[in-house]
Parts: sequence; structure tokens; C-alpha cells
Amino acid sequence: MEEQRITAANKTVDTIVCYAPSMITTNGIWQGDNPLDYSLPLFILQLTLVVVTTRVLVYILKPLRQPRVISEILGGVILGPSVLGRSKAFANTVFPLRSVMVLETMANVGLLYFLFLIGVEMDISVVKRTGKKALAIAIAGMILPFFIGLGFSFALHNESQSLNRGTFTLFLGVALSVTAFPVLARILAEIKLINTEIGRMALSAALINDICAWILLAFAIALAENDTTTLASLWVVLSSFTYVLICIFVIRPAIAWMISSTPEGETISEFYICLILTGVMISGFVTDAIGTHSVFGAFVFGLVIPNGPLGVTLIEKLEDFVSGLLLPLFFAMSGLKTDIGSINGVTTWGLLILVIILGCAGKIIGTLLVSMFYQMPVLEGLTLGLLMNSKGLVEMIVLNVGKDQKVLDDESFAILVIVAVIMTSIITPIVTTIYRPARRFLPYKRRTIQMSKPDAEFRVLVCLHTPRNIPSIINLLEASHPTKRSPIFVYVVHLVELTGRASAMLIVHNTRKSGHPALNRTQAQSDHIINAFENYEQHTACVSVQSLTAVSPYSTMHEDICNLAEDKRVALIIIPFHKQQTVDGGMEATNPAFRTVNQNVLANAPCSIGILVDRGLTGSTRLASNQASHHLAVLFFGGPDDREALSYAWRMSQHPAINLTVMRFIPGEDAIEPDGHGRLSVETVNQREKQLDEDYVNEFRIRTAHDGSIFYNEKVVNNGEETVAAIRVMDNHHDLFIVGRGQGMASPLTAGLTDWSECPELGAIGDLLASADFAATVSVLVVQQYVGLGPEEEGLGTPDTPVQTEEQYSSVQMVNRPMGQPVFNAQPQTPPL
Repeated sequence: MEEQRITAANKTVDTIVCYAPSMITTNGIWQGDNPLDYSLPLFILQLTLVVVTTRVLVYILKPLRQPRVISEILGGVILGPSVLGRSKAFANTVFPLRSVMVLETMANVGLLYFLFLIGVEMDISVVKRTGKKALAIAIAGMILPFFIGLGFSFALHNESQSLNRGTFTLFLGVALSVTAFPVLARILAEIKLINTEIGRMALSAALINDICAWILLAFAIALAENDTTTLASLWVVLSSFTYVLICIFVIRPAIAWMISSTPEGETISEFYICLILTGVMISGFVTDAIGTHSVFGAFVFGLVIPNGPLGVTLIEKLEDFVSGLLLPLFFAMSGLKTDIGSINGVTTWGLLILVIILGCAGKIIGTLLVSMFYQMPVLEGLTLGLLMNSKGLVEMIVLNVGKDQKVLDDESFAILVIVAVIMTSIITPIVTTIYRPARRFLPYKRRTIQMSKPDAEFRVLVCLHTPRNIPSIINLLEASHPTKRSPIFVYVVHLVELTGRASAMLIVHNTRKSGHPALNRTQAQSDHIINAFENYEQHTACVSVQSLTAVSPYSTMHEDICNLAEDKRVALIIIPFHKQQTVDGGMEATNPAFRTVNQNVLANAPCSIGILVDRGLTGSTRLASNQASHHLAVLFFGGPDDREALSYAWRMSQHPAINLTVMRFIPGEDAIEPDGHGRLSVETVNQREKQLDEDYVNEFRIRTAHDGSIFYNEKVVNNGEETVAAIRVMDNHHDLFIVGRGQGMASPLTAGLTDWSECPELGAIGDLLASADFAATVSVLVVQQYVGLGPEEEGLGTPDTPVQTEEQYSSVQMVNRPMGQPVFNAQPQTPPL
């Protein structure tokens, strides 16, 4: 068999390679066989090497925020003739020429199914909604680089190349002008721009750019394969167009019939799934046979799959295996074909740098001109231009096809691969350096419960990892006493970990149609949460609920929570404690990452926070009745956090079904400072804090003096032991303790309590109450007050109603939605003004 590819150790263009038909699997090393002489063991070794190298590079480059495609291409370059392949022994043993056919075949199978998945994910209807601005940006971002490619084709094209200059120019122009949509989506998710206006604009423009690139690629392949016969090229184009029409008017209705024939609530049958997966192969065969690349057929076939349960099922079944195992093979093959040593001479390297600079500049200038025409800020236009330089899959396909068709020689191929890697790798660092999104909101001052007006809307952001905490949080919200004067607007966010296959997103849910089956465990949990809070909203007056799902890595999840709290102008974030109660009354950690999220939220939140230690705040009776269902207790030591805890409890106490006990701890004459220096007759807080505490407690006592459901006690204690003893006496008579975190407060009353602290983020008293051996049946809410409002911010208070409409999160039109999860294109309920 004639093999015409250049690999690690073989620089010959035409080599005859003979294959023994029986040399697939080995008889074993004990029979004297070398496993690497047989194709299957050798392929397994190659695949393992590629995956391990890629994953190591992903880990190394993660702090630099590099997309995975960079690691996959560099992995191939390292294994190829540029680095390890320089060793003849390594090249001939691990990547011999005879193994290339198997490796490339499997890489192309992976590529086929990956392009099918990309097609399934894409929502073509988004193109209709992008508007003129995104269309103009996409076209301007393609035209200039295309002409730059045209100019460079004269410098790069060698007369020895078998194809004419026109075909070479087309390949080079497409390679420089394309924008990688999947790579861009992941970059935007990583730098937290995916839900911003500039992020949506970039994604829309990239989608249009991608579609144009596919059309140009189809033309380029048609010309490459039939450069001598113009009529044949015309037939290729007409056949491709016919294939697209058949997909739209025959295959799509057939798949729609499959979906409609599946009974309501049932999953798509295995037979239909197998039929569709076979259809991917047939589509690839047909388009390959008519003269277009096989991946074009798979991509179009994926595009005609309707959005919904079928698409999600296909993605779940294929995604991990295809993008985790087979796709790296394709990028690795690109790296294996890249021989940096073939770039000879200072002139060629200078040309390479010039291609990179002008290639980047072309997209930036084109995008900048359009953005200036639409009166966008220059910095935003520059950022948009940089983002549009994302390279990835489509460009690699263009380059590989060009190499296979001998449009590109070794040198041109190596130059363009390096251009793709460098252009993509510099985007994230530059964008994060130059672009700092301006604050979209004026500062607002009602970021705490204490500062919220009693007759204004009370906004709460509730975060949930699992449905386990729903009953307690709903009871807590009911106890928060929604009234016509002060209704409650609840933003419920289901926090979902971002896996490697998804893009970070914020999904807004509208009322789901009943009877639709959950597509996976994550969505089943989301459905449970949504339904529970919808039911709560329907059965409770003066409460509005909006459900959202935030898909994000745990390391940056707090950014989504804090940004959402800022955007929605909430006064309180409620997050569940990272431990849950076991059957025997103990406390066990559910997921260590939850604790990290909580700690990050405490450090960065733009409003007050409550961490709920859930021990079943359910009660036997609903709070809608007038009988006392819950007995709350506030432990007051002083400081802003304690004032916030008292403020929240004060609001709750107005509910007719709530009894409230406020226990204020006062240091006695024998109280000793925590460091042991001398006697203490006053609290260790500064005079201003002490005065604020006195004023607030006095106001509370005066206003609740005639309320029979509120009890106020003062307890004089001298040290931590006496404090613990006093709390133990009262712990069995209450359903919920509300305590301040006590951040930054040094008090003799809690001296020694932090020495054995398991969870310092709860504060001394919160940690004590949350410990397994203390209050086994009492839930605890640990409150931290937002104290970032300085005097300069006080005067900038704006009304509680948001400046921006809910549009920011209303229509999640992100085309590459999280795999395994449908996008709910929903208009959320507008918050009452």
C-alpha cells in the first residue's frame, strides 16, 4: 500500500508499506512476540501516550487559562518529529510509518462524531436573532484576514507544490479567517464573559463565522481534489448542496417522527439511537464519496437533529468517549505531522512572526472598524477582535485536508499550526489584562437586612447544591414574613459543577411543562428544586420566585453567586452548610468543595450572607397557621454580624406563628481579655461598635416591649465556659438559632472557644452550635453582615428596583449549551417593583 504521509522518523514523501493481514493481535510475549509489531497493542500504546501527554499539559497550562485544544496540539508536537520524534529509536518504535493508517482512521472517526455533536449542540435559530451588528462583525473579521492570507500565499507558495496558486490561496485564507466557536465559548466561560453583552456578541459572530468557514472549506476541498477539472468541482458543489437539502427535507422529518412516536415520559429507544449513530457514518461516507470531507456530512447531519431530549441523550452517550479519548488523537496527529525543524532560515521565521501579527491584526482591525461604526467603546471593539482570533478544530481540519491533498508542504503546515497555537494561547492573558468590565450598576446601599426599608421588597438569593435542604429553606423563607408591604423576591440558584465537557452558564428557568422526564441526574435535581419552589410560590402570598441553574467550576462558583447577588440587588444570600446531619445525629461532610464555595462567598459577597446548618427546620405544622410553629433564638454578643442576625430575627418575629427569644450576653466584672492582660469592665469592641449595639438593642426593646411572642434576656458571663453553659440550658427549647459570625470581633465571652474550632468560617458561636455533640436537633443560621458601605458610598444609594432589566439573564441563547442539560429559553418573571 502506498502511504503518502510524513511521520516522526520518515521524511520520504512516497513510501511503500506492506501490511501482514494477520498482524493485528499478538500471541503474547511468552511466545517470543514483540507486542509493538502488532497493530492493536501498538495503537493502544499510542492512544495511551497521547491521552496522558495531553492531560499532563492540560494540568500544567491550567493556571495560564489555556483552552484544552492548545494542550492537545502541543501534546502531538511533543510526541512528533519536533521533540521526541527526533530520536529515531522512539519514532520507529512508537510511531512507525505502518501505524499511521490505523491512527489516522481512528482520529477521523473521533472527528466525525465530534463534529456531529457540535452540530447537535448548535442552534441555527440563533443566527436569525443575532442582528446586523454580529453579522457585520463576523464578515469584517473574515474579509481582512482572508486578504492577508491572499497576500501571504505568494510568499509561502512554492512552485514545487502540485496545486495551483488559487487553491493554495483559498486554504490559507480560510485558515487565517476562521474563528473556532467551541474554543471561544470555553474561553468566554473561563474569563466570566459568557453572560455579558460582549460575550453574546462574540459567540453570535463566531457562529456565523463558523458556518461561512464550512462553506469555504467545502469549496476548497472540491477545488483541491479536482483542480484540473472545473466540471467535476461543479458537480461536487451541486452534490453537497443536494445532500444538505435531503438532510433538511427528508432526514429531519424522519427524526422528528422518531421523537413524536416515543411515548410521553419515555426515553428514546436504543434502536433509534443506533439508527442515528449509524446515520452519522453513512453521512460521512456519502459526503466523502461525492468529494467533500466526511466531517462535513456528519456536521450537517448533527445540525438537523432537533433540540430537545434526543440531542441531550446523544450528547450524554457520546461526549465523554469522543472528546475525552478519540478527539485528542486528531489534534495529536496534527502535532505529529508538524515538524518545526522544517522551518528553515531567518527569513521564514520572520515570515512566521509577520503572519501571526498580521493575522491577528486583520481580525482586530476589521472588528474594531465595525464596532466603531456601531459606536461601541474602543476597548470593547479591541477585546472583541482579540476574542475572534480563537483558533481550533475547523482550522486544524482545513490544515490537515490541505496537507493530505498536498496543498500545503511541510513548512507551510508547520507555520500555520504554530500560528494557530500562538494566536489562541495569547487571547486569554491579553483579554483578562486589558478588559475589565465596567460596573453595570450604580452602587446601592440596601445590601443588608438592617438597612433594608421595612416597607420595601426583600430580595433573597438562595443557593442549593442538592434538593436535600429545600424543606428547611422554604420554612426559613416562610418565617421571613412576606407581606404586601414587604414582599419577598427569591432567586433560587441550583449550583452545578462544571465538568470538562460543558461551558459555564447561567440558565434561567420558566415554568416547566409537567410530565417531561428528567434527562439526567442533574436535571432531575433541578426539576425537583424548581417544582418545590414553584409550589411554594403558588401557595404563599406576596412571594415571587425565579429559578436559575449556575454551571461553573467550584473554584469560581462564588463569582457567579456574587455577580448574581450584585445584579439582582439582593440583601441576603442563603447558602447551605457543607455538612449534613446523619441518622444518628452526627454531622458529616457532603463535599469538601462546598466548604470552599462557602468560604469564597463569605470573603467576596456584595451583601449579607447566611449559612444554614440544616437539622430539619420543618416543623409539624405549616407557618400559615396562627399557632406558634417555631421558636427562634438569637444569641447577641455585639458587632455588625450580631446586629444583622437580630435584624433578621426581628423581621421574622412579626410573623404570628413565630416565638423569638433574644439572649444578650454581657461581660461581667471578672471577664478577662482573650490575651489575659488585666481585668475587663467593658466590651473589647471599640466604643463606636459598642454604641451602635446599645442603640440598636434599645430600639428593638422599645418597639417590641408589648409583643408577647418576643422574650429578651440578658446574661452576664465572664468567659467561654460560662457562655457554653448558658447556651446549653436553652438549646432544647428552640427550632432555630440565629447567630452572628462575629468576624473581626474579639470578645472575652468566646475566649477559648476557637481553640478547637472545626469550621472557623462559622465563627466561635456558630461553630459551637454546628458541632455534632452540641445541639443535635436545632438548626443554625450563621449571619455575616455586609460592611463594605463606607461614607462615600452611603450617598450613592439608589432605589431597590434594578437599573437593568432582567434581560441580562432572561434569554439564554448560548449556542453551545452545557452538554447533558437543555437550555430553557425562558422569559423570567419580572420582579415586582
